[in-house]
Amino acid sequence: MGIDLIEVWNRPPPDPVLVSSMTLVNSPWTVTFILVGYLVFVLKLGKSFMEHRNPYNLKNVMLVYNVGQVIFNFVLFVYGLDMILLNPVYNLHCMERLPLDHPSKSTERTLVYLYLLNKILDLMDTVFFVLRKSYKQITFLHVYHHVMMVYSTFWVFRLYGGSGQFHVMGTLNTFVHSVMYSYYFISALNTNLKDNLWWKKYITIIQLIQFAIVLVQSLIVLIFNPSCQFPIFMQYMQLFQAIVMLVLFSKFYFNSYIRPKSKKNL
Repeated sequence: MGIDLIEVWNRPPPDPVLVSSMTLVNSPWTVTFILVGYLVFVLKLGKSFMEHRNPYNLKNVMLVYNVGQVIFNFVLFVYGLDMILLNPVYNLHCMERLPLDHPSKSTERTLVYLYLLNKILDLMDTVFFVLRKSYKQITFLHVYHHVMMVYSTFWVFRLYGGSGQFHVMGTLNTFVHSVMYSYYFISALNTNLKDNLWWKKYITIIQLIQFAIVLVQSLIVLIFNPSCQFPIFMQYMQLFQAIVMLVLFSKFYFNSYIRPKSKKNL
């Protein structure tokens, strides 16, 4: 007697519109090649290219990039929030993907597709670090976070055909990035302000709150609503990633903001 993986994972069939016609989603190879190219450039080729070159002055490029990211993320946040609270289309106790014939299905497809493009665009953060020789900012947390966000978003979209339980995470993430890129924009506009922006550490706190909410959301569904038709495998994946990111960002917060104060007080 064979095992039906779709049944085991509690997963509905993929959205036919996505897997047949939408660029970047209709094949895993494009996203995979983008991420492999990103890792090769960031970890090897980029540093070799910059070895005998002075850091590039990318101030104007980064100003445009950062303000574009603020607008891009804030628009996604507004639309994401609208689908959760203002004109709700999901049941918050169990957020399943919208049916293919749902009036808001095309909005859900477009929103998640734009979110995937936004996560790919985020990879430029690291490219700028390489071209400016800001290698100390290319940490394991930074690279892992960028790669994980692109690949997990792709596979959720590809296999599940919607956002569902991931909609809350995506909406929170776009809000955090709106704040984060606002900070980057102000820092690039006036580098003298970079170390004087009091709200820098609060960006990390907001990120920690984001992952804590996702963790709680996952546990609520797994413990109190196990009959939810959101794929059980993806729910555990969301739970695992929330725990990993909480640990990594907590470590970053401690090393960046608590340990320096402790040393100063000695």
